[in-house]
Amino acid sequence: MINESARMTHWGDIARERLEIISMASEAGPGVTRLPFSEQYEAAIGFITSWMTAAGCAVHLDAAGTLVGRRAGPKGAGTLLIGSHQDSVRQGGCFDGIMGVALGCLALEKLAQDRVELPFAVEILAFADEEGVRFPTALMGPRALAGTLDPAVFAMTDNTGQTLSEALAQIGGNSKVALKLTRDNKDIFGFLEVHIEQGPVLESLDAPLGVVTAISGIERHSVQIFGEAGHAGTVPMTLRKDALRAGAKLVEAVHDLALRHDLRATVGALTVSPNVVNAIPAQVDLTVEIRAPNDETREAAGVELAEICAQIASETGTQIEQSRSYAQPAVACDPKLRALLSNSVAQVSGQAPDLPSGATHDASAMADLCPVAMLFVRCRGGISHSPAEYASNADMGAAVDALALTLATYNRAPEAEPVHV
Repeated sequence: MINESARMTHWGDIARERLEIISMASEAGPGVTRLPFSEQYEAAIGFITSWMTAAGCAVHLDAAGTLVGRRAGPKGAGTLLIGSHQDSVRQGGCFDGIMGVALGCLALEKLAQDRVELPFAVEILAFADEEGVRFPTALMGPRALAGTLDPAVFAMTDNTGQTLSEALAQIGGNSKVALKLTRDNKDIFGFLEVHIEQGPVLESLDAPLGVVTAISGIERHSVQIFGEAGHAGTVPMTLRKDALRAGAKLVEAVHDLALRHDLRATVGALTVSPNVVNAIPAQVDLTVEIRAPNDETREAAGVELAEICAQIASETGTQIEQSRSYAQPAVACDPKLRALLSNSVAQVSGQAPDLPSGATHDASAMADLCPVAMLFVRCRGGISHSPAEYASNADMGAAVDALALTLATYNRAPEAEPVHV
């Protein structure tokens, strides 16, 4: 499938060079800090435009700040979408999000070099705001395309008091027009996203690439534990109503809950009151977040969490109030696109492990528009959102090969479940 001229092009090396250059579109400080609609965002737009142009795309910036590169297909043909985000967390790495945009462009360059004509159009999408760091919202670009964008987000402000609508207007966007960007899904085949795994599974399997089964659903619980304050030196241990002791039991129980249900559960925030060295804690506030690729499993764990809280309250003489504060359903990846990706990955790397995504991605919002699938690239140590984030040239090159093969064989996509090698 790969001709000799293609073998001379080291796509992973090109990806590395491009990512290193665009990483300079960042605020000063460690790693990459590139917030949406900022000076650094506009600089990145220039780099990405050059990538898209090299891939044979006509480029424009839509009203929601998404850079769109379209490589036209035959008249009346449908469109396959590829994309990810160009923004970062503060002091993040140079792979999260932006790598998927770079590799999508390189896959089109590879197909052109291989003289492969596609019977459909391809659009590369570089979304502006996936991380939700500058404004208290996220996924604006894909939600605009899917028709699920809430108009209220445009009144949200950043830490300077500037509204999202004002920031968008500064880079040539338009909040009113953004609400009219909804695409007609009749001519859209699907959306493919390439992303670093952000976890250690592929590294543990010695696999460069993996195929995502589903983007996990999320639910969050607020927990308040009420005990009784007392002097640390005078109240006997057997007579204490120690809120922190109850909290410690709950933290351990949440860990065990996750193991029993094969999901992810985290106590991520914890506040102790009065939080002094010589007083028994009277109150603990904490959060429990549960993530699972299956909503039934996640919801069952949430029900069990309430039972655990009641049991710990009884054991410790405390009062525990627990309520679910947030819920986001899981998004299953499309079986046909998954199968196609799996076969391509297996041909390129000899194996195609399946794994869920515990993190939310642009694909989760695009699922409201069209079928979605995701390709994960191994990252060293499972580290992300850090300057230490790293994917090798070889693994990125394999991802370009797999994505190009997926595009080249799309019309022969198998209907069966993914093939495992």
